[in-house]
Amino acid sequence: MRYTILLSIFLACVITTVSYAQSTGEAPAQKVFQTFKDTRVINTPSVEMVPHGSLDFRIGHRFGDAGGDGGGWTTFYGLEEAEDVMIGFDYGLGHNWTVGIMRTKGSGPLRQNISATTKMRIIEQEVNGNQPFSLVLYGMGSFSTMPKSTREDDLNFFAQPEHRLTYHMQLLLARKFSPRFSMQLGGGWTYRNIVPFNDLNDLVHASASARIQVTKAIGLILDATVPFGNLRNTANADGERDFLPALGIGVEWETGGGHVFQMNFTNATGIAETDYIPYTESDWRDGEFRLGFTISRLFKI
Repeated sequence: MRYTILLSIFLACVITTVSYAQSTGEAPAQKVFQTFKDTRVINTPSVEMVPHGSLDFRIGHRFGDAGGDGGGWTTFYGLEEAEDVMIGFDYGLGHNWTVGIMRTKGSGPLRQNISATTKMRIIEQEVNGNQPFSLVLYGMGSFSTMPKSTREDDLNFFAQPEHRLTYHMQLLLARKFSPRFSMQLGGGWTYRNIVPFNDLNDLVHASASARIQVTKAIGLILDATVPFGNLRNTANADGERDFLPALGIGVEWETGGGHVFQMNFTNATGIAETDYIPYTESDWRDGEFRLGFTISRLFKI
């Protein structure tokens, strides 16, 4: 209940701010173009929106471990395995509002997930204007459609229907410092209705992302997501951490005609926030990172 009240107050402030800005009648300032090339960096969403009236169709894929015990030549460095697969659609309802739906295989204990997303831009960076940054609110609700287990100790026993649901919300703050460099900071909250034994339903996190323009069409992208909580900050009986930050590095190409192609390496197995934030356990140092890619195609509707 307390989260619903806080969210309602926040959204009311956002709507009031946007309505006031539209009613001033002042000539609009020139907006910064493409802080990021895509609506997602690697793991984290970006402050970019789908243009009004356009549909973004995207496919994402995460292969298996490149090294470590599960990688190497046996699995052709992870290319013969699929940790997660995503197919989704995002639609621009307005200049400052994007909604979407996607289906992911899932890599955590809850799989076969259908997720609805919404992204609202509160502030948009201006060129030599009064707004030095962009601020975006992003939300997600995920529903697991995997079969109900017959064992009560399984997480997918689903004693109650709401145990299939997971929620996520985060704020993203970004600035394009120059034509060649952009940076984004974020913070958010994930709530799981059912969790493994001795885990936490509530989980907060912080994130950082950057983009370096190499050529007109190619950019280098990086991001990191760090979940917080007692279980995320303490070692287990073997002296090792059960959960690790999700770290990624990649390259993206804007091929023209509405296409953006991204190839990345990350230790996160899951694609959706409700998957990679709570359940990333792979360690870069042990070769437990994987190749991934995203293909995005924009259509005008």
